[in-house]
Amino acid sequence: MFPIYKKELQSFFYTPFAYTITALFLLLFTYMISTKVADLESNIAIFSYTEVFYNVIIYFIFLIPLLTMRTFSDERKFGTEVLLMTSPVSVLKIVLGKFFANVTVFLFMIAGTVIFPYITSQYGNVVESQLICAYIGFFFWGTMFICVGMLISSMTESSIIAAVIGELIMFAFLFLDDFSRTGFISQYPKLQSVLMAFAAQPRFAYFSAGLIRLSDIVFFVSAIIVLLSWTYISIEKRRWKRG
Repeated sequence: MFPIYKKELQSFFYTPFAYTITALFLLLFTYMISTKVADLESNIAIFSYTEVFYNVIIYFIFLIPLLTMRTFSDERKFGTEVLLMTSPVSVLKIVLGKFFANVTVFLFMIAGTVIFPYITSQYGNVVESQLICAYIGFFFWGTMFICVGMLISSMTESSIIAAVIGELIMFAFLFLDDFSRTGFISQYPKLQSVLMAFAAQPRFAYFSAGLIRLSDIVFFVSAIIVLLSWTYISIEKRRWKRG
């Protein structure tokens, strides 16, 4: 698994890609922080980071597919999938190696935002427990989206198609709870309860409020495992077809 992980990291960090996508993310985060500070009614910066993370997630959806769209689609597009599939490395290790590489880049992106709470704490007050929980929730949500992007990438050789479909699915996840509360869905309580069970945003809301519930952790971890399993099945199926 480590050789795959190392290869993927090199493809990210030996090129401008990881630094570009991180810069875009930090630009968005800086804009959200600046907007939040500008809306304060006093010169004392006292705020949680709940709204900042909520707003960032909406734009973050445009960045995650850019991170994951090349995971498997480029292997097929440039013909390197044959070498990958015929290597002695198991499909599980290939999937996990690429997964951990994407997560590492994601953590690199998040690490750059730590400077903002530090600066805020010098001039105001930061609710540390709430901030830590918000970061944990954001990590789980982002990791789940990475798994979604990897799954889509494993099904097509076009990175553009993988990015577009990934964004559509991620937006569906983001607004699933709002859709379940519409008048039409409310007429069917059982359907509404099923949709709410798969809604990720309400679960992130608890993290942002400084609450860590076991059910929310189980939801995200289960979603990550299921999506990775589907990615494994998708790649394994292609490997068997190649004989």
